[in-house]
Amino acid sequence: MKQLDESRLPVIASITKPEQIHAALTSQVERVILMTGDILQMGDMMDKLHLAGKQVYVHVEMVGGIGRDHSAIQYLADTFHIDGIVSTKSNAITAARNAGISSIQRIFAIDTAAVETAIKVITSAQPNEVELMPGLMPRIIGELKARIQRPLIVGGLIRHEEEIQIALGSGADYVSIGDQRFW
Repeated sequence: MKQLDESRLPVIASITKPEQIHAALTSQVERVILMTGDILQMGDMMDKLHLAGKQVYVHVEMVGGIGRDHSAIQYLADTFHIDGIVSTKSNAITAARNAGISSIQRIFAIDTAAVETAIKVITSAQPNEVELMPGLMPRIIGELKARIQRPLIVGGLIRHEEEIQIALGSGADYVSIGDQRFW
């Protein structure tokens, strides 16, 4: 089991509501996944988060007014200087690489077939990192981590510090969580 620094868990803040921005700004987390707002609010949110020293990844399927094609991803990179994107779509992952920004491929482990398909997609798309949803599956975390050979983020349905510890101990590199108590 991985030895953990109790003073600083490897947590990524998942910002799912605009009112969480302030908490993220004042938190110890280094990375945030922006999953709220729309393209019209993006500039203000990005300015604040970057000024606070946060790396910002935009979930392109959750923030309004953003497409997932090459032009949209390039626009986000050029205009808002985002650090990366999160997407379930392989074409968005490829667009991020072409735009010179990082990517996190989000996958859902609903059954064995879904995991096998996800591994094929990851192999093809070559994201920088992978986010496994839900994050409460220690065996699957370990197996996936061994097969994908890249950083693994887990998220979804995590509610307790013990669950964070189990996920990290099972092989996850980070836990993305919307609960501000863990930021």
